[in-house]
Amino acid sequence: MERFDAIVIGTGQAGPALATKLAGSGLSVAIVERKFVGGTCVNVGCSPTKAMVASARAAFVARRGATFGVETGDGIRVNLATVLERKNEIVMKSRTGVTNWLTGTPDCTLIHGHARFESPTTVRVGERLLTAPKIYLNVGARPSVAVKGAYTTPYLTSSTILDITALPEHLIVVGGGYIGLEFAQMFRRFGSLVTVVERNAHLLPHEDEDVSMALQATLEKEGIRVRTNASCIELNQEGSSVSVTVDCSDRTNRIFGSHILLATGRIPNTDDLGLEAANVEVDQRGFVLTDEHLRTSSPYVWALGDCNGRGAFTHTAWNDYEIVADNLRHGTRSTADRISAYALFTDPPVAHVGMTEKQARTLGCPLLLAKRPMSKVGRAVEKGETIGFMKAIIDADSRMILGATIFGVGGDEAIHSLLACMYAKKPVDILSEAVFIHPTISELIPTMLQEMTPLEMGQ
Repeated sequence: MERFDAIVIGTGQAGPALATKLAGSGLSVAIVERKFVGGTCVNVGCSPTKAMVASARAAFVARRGATFGVETGDGIRVNLATVLERKNEIVMKSRTGVTNWLTGTPDCTLIHGHARFESPTTVRVGERLLTAPKIYLNVGARPSVAVKGAYTTPYLTSSTILDITALPEHLIVVGGGYIGLEFAQMFRRFGSLVTVVERNAHLLPHEDEDVSMALQATLEKEGIRVRTNASCIELNQEGSSVSVTVDCSDRTNRIFGSHILLATGRIPNTDDLGLEAANVEVDQRGFVLTDEHLRTSSPYVWALGDCNGRGAFTHTAWNDYEIVADNLRHGTRSTADRISAYALFTDPPVAHVGMTEKQARTLGCPLLLAKRPMSKVGRAVEKGETIGFMKAIIDADSRMILGATIFGVGGDEAIHSLLACMYAKKPVDILSEAVFIHPTISELIPTMLQEMTPLEMGQ
């Protein structure tokens, strides 16, 4: 048996930072990875997808060149092989960097293999038996493929589509959430026909309807077909083609295509860890149950990142690391202090912080609404990108910002001023009276907030 002061399982966003932090404090640490060092973000998430989104935007801008007085010749052709080569270079640089960080840290041992609990303090990795009084789970999540017909029909996931070598003639995206819509726009800009199938009444079902409808209109303008209210989804093999049934009461109501991308959510990688041997409880979906300090039902085990169901974002995983590291120093940081914040990296992006308008309405308190179209932003006009709007919901009594959404160019960056004000627990007047730099996207925020109006609860 190999004895360590701590074992970290998984090398995603939180794992390496925690392992090196613990090793740097003089503890002996083993960090275990069964596949690629760097986890989802580095290998099949943020880095590769945003690299390909950047290539798709380059094609989009090139096609619009004439609008800006730039002649681009006889048309634009996307070389998918070059797109993938660029993406892979970025991935490998990050993966290698994290690997070198871990292997170059004294008292930190990187072990490759599948970890499985044999007791609350013992983990087996192949022929090796590791033990430690503190074990940290950072095992991430994977695409869910729980769709009827998936076992008999070829499909792609958000991971496998990153290595597709031929451009789909017609890509059917099952799922109108963040992952599905990023890939839908990406491959449409690469040149594929794209159809998005969503079982709910509108795309991004957790967002306000005005955001969803505005984004849908944008995607449809680019030629993406959208089928919402798909009451029954089933995949089928149709010779050399594939199809998606969208209404079980009418089996002929099918969408035919060349490829299917399943983007129907993610499930945690917790089903094969032997968590029962560690007395670690999970919920019905498999997410590890933790308290606000990321402690599990076992006094020896913590859970960070996607597997705890408390965010499923790279930035929340990093914050999980910060919370655990702070608590090890007898600090008080917890997930209770975290404000919901995320972005959908379509073009333009959708960025959101705090509550949605729909959520705020359930509070039953007087609300103020501030909303302005991106067409009023000089910088957006100059860039020729005036799609979208920004809005904020404010508690009328306390004048605290409850939530905000920016759907528009640069919104994923501009929204941080609103988020910072929320973290500072300052009233909205701090921003409404501020002087922002011109010409920027952010400069519309004070103007927007100066025009707050009461939000009728019946609207």
